[in-house]
Amino acid sequence: MAATSHDVARLAGVSQPTVSRALRGEPGVALETRQRVEDAARTLGYVASQLGRSLATLRTRRIGIVAAELTNPFYPHLVEPLHDHFERAGYRSVLYAEREDSRVAFAELVDGSLDGIVLTTTLMGSPLPKALLQRGMPFVFLNRENEERAADAVVMDNDYGAVLVADLIAGLGHRHVGAVLGPLSTSTGSQRETGFRRGLAGHGLELLEKATARGPFAFAAGRAGLRSLLALTPAPTALFCANDVLALGALDEATRLGVRVPEDLTIVGFDDISMSSMARFNLTTVHCDLARLVADAADLLLKRIADPGRPHNRIVQQPELILRGSHAPPAAGPGPGHS
Repeated sequence: MAATSHDVARLAGVSQPTVSRALRGEPGVALETRQRVEDAARTLGYVASQLGRSLATLRTRRIGIVAAELTNPFYPHLVEPLHDHFERAGYRSVLYAEREDSRVAFAELVDGSLDGIVLTTTLMGSPLPKALLQRGMPFVFLNRENEERAADAVVMDNDYGAVLVADLIAGLGHRHVGAVLGPLSTSTGSQRETGFRRGLAGHGLELLEKATARGPFAFAAGRAGLRSLLALTPAPTALFCANDVLALGALDEATRLGVRVPEDLTIVGFDDISMSSMARFNLTTVHCDLARLVADAADLLLKRIADPGRPHNRIVQQPELILRGSHAPPAAGPGPGHS
């Protein structure tokens, strides 16, 4: 016969509720008591029933994380630390990978197997957040958000960060400016474009439509964007890429084409993922404190789960410009593609 929590309690010399609290990792259980309970459970081969826990507490201790495919190096910077935060709080994380060309099935998120959800890939106009609100499912926007304001959110001040890039490029003396932008269907893509255009306008500059390329936040879009913009006459001497993945793709293509960065072309990114600081790339970019974004989002969601009626909170983090080696004043002579 399988051991029960009462058997564990007898062997450990504690009450059955203490066994439950100790094995769930809840606070208020002394370290020595927790250790005694865990030792007793191992000795008896006891495995707690997740179903039993769910029925007793109306909680599954599971949190869903909706993210893009992890081949995009931005998302591991969110997913792994989220998992760690929730694990310390006694929750398991379930990853729902959302591809660029598809959406996570709504039924999977509201089938009763989750206590809360982190949305990192939300599109503007997505019906999912409103549907989650209507069903009382706790969730938090992380990094991206949409028009739904009756929700918790932790985001960057994308507009301000893009203005910092415009100030840098204009201050270096660039007048032929291009941009590889992200999808307008995302808050990050839309806000960063708006901020960059506004920042340039403050210096009497304009981002011409022909000097922009747009695509998904992917290496391939950065490579293709650089190729198309270098074909212009005159070609840009400075390029803003709306995230680091686009910028790294552009840097790679510049190397392939023999375009020197920053001597021939300034390239600036956004996010400051770990690859950007590698010596091969040495990318000037806008730094987003992703660790703090994650910590704030995890904290908001856990508070929402514990108190569903609490006021909603939107945390906006201020980014900063990180100056590395991919920016310089425009070359004295004609740049690539100039006549």
